[in-house]
Amino acid sequence: MSHVTFKGQPISVDGQFPAVGSTAPAFSLVGGDLSDVALSSYAGKRKVLNIFPSVDTGVCAASVRRFNELAGQLDNTVVLCISADLPFAQARFCGAEGLDRVTNLSLMRGRQFLNDYGVAIASGPLAGLAARAVLVLDKHDKVIHAELVSEIGHEPNYDAALKALG
Repeated sequence: MSHVTFKGQPISVDGQFPAVGSTAPAFSLVGGDLSDVALSSYAGKRKVLNIFPSVDTGVCAASVRRFNELAGQLDNTVVLCISADLPFAQARFCGAEGLDRVTNLSLMRGRQFLNDYGVAIASGPLAGLAARAVLVLDKHDKVIHAELVSEIGHEPNYDAALKALG
């Protein structure tokens, strides 16, 4: 279990957050067309996992916008934006914002992801959602950058994630 804060108040986060050097756990989440999408769907590519509670919050939306901007600069890399939002809401947000370089994945049939990736908010008003985190995986799914953001209301360290992709 990890601890982060939400608006300065401590909250518990269940599961084991992947450490740099570990292999990312397999997952199956839901794509924009309601299909099941596995981590293995991106075999041979580097992956940035932008994990957050909901695109309907300002900080979460800002992270999707920023990673969409950065995605155009990344070779052989996909940016996966992972939240509890339904695929319809994710698509509506990205469509309205003109964001087309990120791939949205929903936890709607992939709740095991929360524990497997150590981002399951277990207490506080956001219990049941994902804590804010960024993981960068190499093309073999080895974790090369891991940030569980200490305050849910803060943006991740984009520069550190980009540096890991060197």
